[in-house]
Amino acid sequence: MDRRVSAATGLVDELAAVLRERIYAGRYPPGARLPQESLAAELGVSRTPLREALRVLEQDGLLRVEPGQGARVVTGDVDTLLAAYEVRAVLDGLAARLAARSRPAPARCRDLRRVITTQRAALDPWSPRAYTRANVDFHEQILHLSGNEFLVAQAPVLRMTAQVFAPVALVEPATATRTIGEHEAIAGAIEDADEDAAERLARAHIQTTIDELRGVHEGVTPCPPTTSPRTSAGRSPTRS
Repeated sequence: MDRRVSAATGLVDELAAVLRERIYAGRYPPGARLPQESLAAELGVSRTPLREALRVLEQDGLLRVEPGQGARVVTGDVDTLLAAYEVRAVLDGLAARLAARSRPAPARCRDLRRVITTQRAALDPWSPRAYTRANVDFHEQILHLSGNEFLVAQAPVLRMTAQVFAPVALVEPATATRTIGEHEAIAGAIEDADEDAAERLARAHIQTTIDELRGVHEGVTPCPPTTSPRTSAGRSPTRS
């Protein structure tokens, strides 16, 4: 009995992982409908574990299940993005603070710097997909550096904003360049074990996006962010 339950649970988790990665990769874009019958046939499973996997993704915030209409990938309207990024500001700030407090080993700091190098390599020639992957990797590494399992569990919020809604929050090379500079400042604060600076910079990094989204929502051009000792002047709003 326990073995059967375990096997069923494992299948649900496996299906959820496959569908989740397809959503992150853009195979199922925002608003796409996921018909259970054809999906079950494609994946070679019955509809029962598939239905449970869809519920898992609904709990992750990636799907919306509506009576009579089935499951759809969430859409990235401005209100949804604002709500998600407001959570991100808190999560990213706390993760950066805890990462700085943990005084990560030099090898882990180098790993973080390597991600930034990967982001820079995506600028020329410009590769939005490679840049986005590295962007997500940077923020996920900080979540893991925090050493807090509850923060790590919030990774779906990060991926939802940075990958699922990428068609809504398009990034251009100039914007990406400025964002990379902010990543370097955050990484520097973590390396210096400067908790206050790490949290402040990480929150400001996300707040810039929030301000820009609010400006779009209200039809107002947001003011450029103020500079700090670790940031360069003249930076314009960015997507994170």
